[in-house]
Amino acid sequence: MESNSLLRTDKELADLYQRYADLVYRLCYIYLKNPVDAEDAVQSVFIKLIKSQMVFNDHEHEKAWLTVTTRNYCKDVLKSWWKTRRVALDALPEVSSWNGNESSGKVLARLLSLPEKYKTVLYLYYFEGYSVKEISEMGGHKESTIQTQLARGRKLLKIDLGGNYLE
Repeated sequence: MESNSLLRTDKELADLYQRYADLVYRLCYIYLKNPVDAEDAVQSVFIKLIKSQMVFNDHEHEKAWLTVTTRNYCKDVLKSWWKTRRVALDALPEVSSWNGNESSGKVLARLLSLPEKYKTVLYLYYFEGYSVKEISEMGGHKESTIQTQLARGRKLLKIDLGGNYLE
């Protein structure tokens, strides 16, 4: 039991997976826009977790680490040779099933069509409940930058949705 991957018990890893698998999947899906690629990315992120020697202070620390690791992994996938030269064969599946609310599903679907810097910040703020300060720490940007991205993203979403959802 000298291996780095065995520093955590199976139960601890299973608990971590149960707590955060949906979060990691949704983030992967937002970046990769493909359910199969998102599933592969979830596996890769959790393998990184298993192999890491990271010691977490609390559940928020775990969540933040997984969020940043997921973002970085997905960005690496998007830059890869394979991803840049591949053509998607099917359309984006219905996303309203994530929370069962049709209007939220419509907003989320529109959110996916925004530029990356806006959709990521809006998703983390509204769907995952992170504060501006937490998002700025995770992304390595100033709080004012995050606030500007939130404001511009809201404006784009409002225009896209016809002004019916966000005020």
